[in-house]
Amino acid sequence: MKKILVTGASGFIGRHTLPILAKNGWEVHAVNYPAPNPELPGCVWHTADLHDAKAVRELMLSVRASHMLHLAWYAEPVKYWTSQENIKWVATTLDLAKAFSAAGGRHIVGAGTCAEYDWNYGYCREDITPLAPTTVYGKCKHAARQLLEAFGEVNEIRVAWGRVFHLYGPYEAPGRLVPEVICALLRGKEARCTQGDQVRDFLHVADVASAFVLIVESQTAGVVNIGSGEPVLVRTIVDAIAGEVGARNLVRLGALSYPAGEQPLVVAANGRLRDLGWARSYTLSRGIAETVAWWRTAAGRSEP
Repeated sequence: MKKILVTGASGFIGRHTLPILAKNGWEVHAVNYPAPNPELPGCVWHTADLHDAKAVRELMLSVRASHMLHLAWYAEPVKYWTSQENIKWVATTLDLAKAFSAAGGRHIVGAGTCAEYDWNYGYCREDITPLAPTTVYGKCKHAARQLLEAFGEVNEIRVAWGRVFHLYGPYEAPGRLVPEVICALLRGKEARCTQGDQVRDFLHVADVASAFVLIVESQTAGVVNIGSGEPVLVRTIVDAIAGEVGARNLVRLGALSYPAGEQPLVVAANGRLRDLGWARSYTLSRGIAETVAWWRTAAGRSEP
């Protein structure tokens, strides 16, 4: 049986990959810390602090997976752009690769970010667009990829890197655009936004997860953009949310200034991903509708 180890398995993307992998016949080993997540069945759960090299070596030797999908990283909204935790994760990623290789692993797929690119170019393509990250987060993801690829070259490990663009969907952490607007409107409060003229590439998290699984199963190496390939105005996203909630009167476009250095256009060229056979399942309207429905339920559960 195919065996895979998934780090960050309870995270925003990770939890959506698990049912796809299980359905596709993988023996899925999921890592969570400090405790397993019983809400996500269909896999073998492991508890390990991935920053603990000894714990990681023991984990890899006990599982002996042929594949690793490495999604774990520091991701606290807003703070992750500048946090020193990013630097810690660069070292941890290399330690994971070493332990995985020593236990017989042969294929690593890691999660990168569109923040590795030079956003002045707008449309980002893997083999053309320069890499010029401007944030600590982007720089550390870029460094982690370079280290993984160098390690893979020396140790005959296949390494693939999925560069994720802008995503949304159930279980996204509050503090990001989509959940912030949804939660404000569901509470009957104003949704204060920028003018929303930025053009971005939004993809439902389930489609992001399916892209990662496809990269794993296709035995791909190198960088693959994970995005819709379709430019969308931020205000179009906000309007879709407001329409679904029925609260367009509460949206305040232009109430916030654009952040310093905000780029007008960031979109994925996703030809390489499509060449692997990937296709999105969620239209924007369906994705927003289901995400709003999920937040309605989540808000109901949180009420006393």
